Amino acid sequence: MAQDDQNAALLYDLRGVHYAYDGRFPALQSVNFKVTAGERLAVVGTNGCGKSSLLHILAGLLFPTRGEAWAYGQPLTEEKFREASFTAFFRERVGLLFQNPDVQLFCPTVQDEIAFGPLQLNCTQAEAWERSREMVEMLGLERIAHRSPHQLSGGEKKKVALASMLAVNPDVLLLDEPTGGLDPRTQVWLMELLDQLHSMGKTIITSTHDLSVLEDISDRAVVMEEHHTIVAEGHPGEILDDLDLLLRVNLIHEHVHRHKDVIHSHRHFHFLTHRHDE
Repeated sequence: MAQDDQNAALLYDLRGVHYAYDGRFPALQSVNFKVTAGERLAVVGTNGCGKSSLLHILAGLLFPTRGEAWAYGQPLTEEKFREASFTAFFRERVGLLFQNPDVQLFCPTVQDEIAFGPLQLNCTQAEAWERSREMVEMLGLERIAHRSPHQLSGGEKKKVALASMLAVNPDVLLLDEPTGGLDPRTQVWLMELLDQLHSMGKTIITSTHDLSVLEDISDRAVVMEEHHTIVAEGHPGEILDDLDLLLRVNLIHEHVHRHKDVIHSHRHFHFLTHRHDE
């Protein structure tokens, strides 16, 4: 591939990124991270390792306290987002699904909620309502379209938040623990939807600690550990097979017990099949 083509394909480039809340509580440490357009990538780690903070930096909601974050060849800085032209460009192309859908749901009805994003991007009211109608049909929300989002179940709220993001038709989907709280049938529905969106050329970056969906949501995975940095990356199958890595980053656990004079060690898994290594 020519150098110009490589540069064109490079979507995100994080270089030695640190982030600390209030300047005191570390969330990211020395994170180096690249994403090319059209990738299907998973960020894997336990709760508190920095996955959400990383996605918020990719979404332009947080900014590095040290290091550099770049997207579309431009620095992701507070100063850059003061430029109205760049902010409009970026917000049209990058959407974030929060881990807790209540954070992003505030309109009177589901239809209003879905139309809100397009209206902020200068769509006419007719265009915004048409996009809302299309999302309601696409995600099967007809039954709840006129209800308040805060009267819905957790799974329904997540569907509405996803519809609100997709109504803007972003190129990049940042999904923070999207399977959390979903029943098995809704999880399967979400996996199928993400496959469809990826086939349309969307870049999909998903944070998760759910190893059971890793091979379904990604073609490349990066692993974060509890000191808030990336410690491994590779094909999802390779990551799942590296049991020492998964144990070290606390994504699986080891149970030690005694039978008479023999000590047994079992590694416990919650993905694919329940495997034991002795």
